[in-house]
Amino acid sequence: MEIKYNVRNELNIKEVLRKSLSMSSRLITKIKYDHLYLNGSHCSVNSTVQPGDIVRIDFNYNEDNNNIVSNPQIKLDILYEDELYIIINKPSNMPIHPSMEHYADSLSNGVKAYFDSIHLYKKIRPVNRLDKDTSGIVVFAKNEYAQENFKSICKEYIAIINGIFSGNGIIDLPIGRKNGSIIERCIDYENGDSAITEYEIIKNIFKYNLTVVKCTLKTGRTHQIRVHLANKLSPILGDTLYGSTSNLINRQALHSYHLKFIHPINKKVIDIYADIPKDMANIIK
Repeated sequence: MEIKYNVRNELNIKEVLRKSLSMSSRLITKIKYDHLYLNGSHCSVNSTVQPGDIVRIDFNYNEDNNNIVSNPQIKLDILYEDELYIIINKPSNMPIHPSMEHYADSLSNGVKAYFDSIHLYKKIRPVNRLDKDTSGIVVFAKNEYAQENFKSICKEYIAIINGIFSGNGIIDLPIGRKNGSIIERCIDYENGDSAITEYEIIKNIFKYNLTVVKCTLKTGRTHQIRVHLANKLSPILGDTLYGSTSNLINRQALHSYHLKFIHPINKKVIDIYADIPKDMANIIK
């Protein structure tokens, strides 16, 4: 991928990169020696520019991504792809990142295999997070610029919760790590980080005493929807950490189904939906 920028009123290359293209100092340091051009010639970040000059940044350099094992057996449900991003509908029971217990069967292992197949030698960069048992939309950036400049403007989830509820609302409760646990979160008024979730009741399932809820994230804290629903309404169906097991589903019934973001190059709004998976759809139907 290359970025070409037509200089307007900037004074030098560094100003173009920092202010007009929103690049971090770390990324500027990485590209400034071999991947930066002014009107077709290598240049310094301190080079002066004139209106009408063309600044070009070449991101087509290879990176070492051998820290992640390739697993071509993981088939990706690709929802969207361009030169900056690949967006995948992640199944449940699959972590995003490799770990000791999931060294070769994470979503990143599948993305590594896909990158190998298209001869893209870049680090594996997920830009959003989902729990292992939460299904839905995960975005991977194909280079550092794409990672730094990803900004979502809408993140919506579908959850099934225990009990019958009605109406809409906003949950504004701070979330922090629960004492004595490296995984569990809780409402923490003293030391927690601000967390805001909007919710809308979509459907009541009277047969099973359940409610379908749409949640819109205004912040992105770990386990935010799970903690907020458990404290304000009711635990998510099948959520064993904040609720209990269920004979209807073998994981928490939570799915990231809608993501909207502004593309950092063409400035278009990219609108992505992921179908609700069968285990949740069967309950809702």
